[in-house]
Amino acid sequence: MVDLVDFIAHFPILISVEHKLKPWLIVKDIEAIIGNHIQSLNSDYKIENGIAIHKTTMIEKGVTLKAPVIISEHCKIGANAYFRAGVFLAASVKIGPSSEIKSSIICRESAIAHLNYVGNSLIGSRVNFEAGSIAANHFNERREKEIRVKHNGQIFETGLKKFGALIGDDSKIGANAVLSPGTILAKESVVKRLALIEQIPESDN
Repeated sequence: MVDLVDFIAHFPILISVEHKLKPWLIVKDIEAIIGNHIQSLNSDYKIENGIAIHKTTMIEKGVTLKAPVIISEHCKIGANAYFRAGVFLAASVKIGPSSEIKSSIICRESAIAHLNYVGNSLIGSRVNFEAGSIAANHFNERREKEIRVKHNGQIFETGLKKFGALIGDDSKIGANAVLSPGTILAKESVVKRLALIEQIPESDN
């Protein structure tokens, strides 16, 4: 199986054993997981209409948040960032201006620079996305849309048509790099600028 703890040492919210061994199921259930977690937050969060923001977080002008969303302590959200439903930011995460985050969990001290897209993904701690880098979540160009992932030489069926990436702690994604749907990166991975990561080519599907 694909064990989440091999990639992310301190995952921020309570999940089931099945979620832990099939991390793409977290993405599948993310809105319910985050919605339930909101109920356990303390008074340090301002909670309104399914959106929870810690009182120490800084949010610049023009940011759009769609519930459910949890933004933890000491986060910084740049102007005109766009959060689609199902986003969890752990402590001290930075999201740059005009970045879009969809149905994703981003762990503590990670940074997503400006003009990025991260869709249906699980991002570890202290991960850095340089400007313009993309975690794609859907095979627009393929006839077969269902996403598979490759880990330790094995291919796993996710059963999903939308799944972005699982990125281990302390990884670095270079500017304008693209992670194809179903990308799995070990801890401390480095993706060069302008790189395309495609772990399962279309001919193998």
